[in-house]
Amino acid sequence: QVQLVESGGGSVQAGESLKLSCTASGYRFRDCGMGWYRQVPGKERDLVSRIRTFGTTEYADSVKDRFTISRDNDKNTLYLQMDSLKTEDTGVYYCAACLMSSNPVEFKYWGPGTQVTVSS
Repeated sequence: QVQLVESGGGSVQAGESLKLSCTASGYRFRDCGMGWYRQVPGKERDLVSRIRTFGTTEYADSVKDRFTISRDNDKNTLYLQMDSLKTEDTGVYYCAACLMSSNPVEFKYWGPGTQVTVSS
C-alpha cells in the first residue's frame, strides 16, 4: 500500500532553517506530482508548495524565496528546505502525492504530518 512518512520537523527560532523529508513507497514515485501542505489549528490545510513529475515548482506567496521544494526520484523522497523561518510558518506539514485535480489542486495520498514550531 502507499505510504508517505514525513520527518525533519521540530522547534526552531525565527530566522533559522529546517529541512523536511517525505519518504514514499507503494507506488511509482517518479510518476506522481508531489506537494507540501501546512495546517494550523482551526484552519484548512493550505498548499505550501508543489513539484511536478518533470520538476517544475510552485510556491505560496508567503513562502516564495524562503522555501525550496525538491525531489530525489532515486531515493523516493520529497524535500522542503525552509529558510528564514517566521512564526507564521508554524503548523503541521503534510506531504501529499499523486495529483488528482489541478483546479483545485487535490492529491490522492497523504502522510501523517510533522509539526514545525517557530518561536520569536
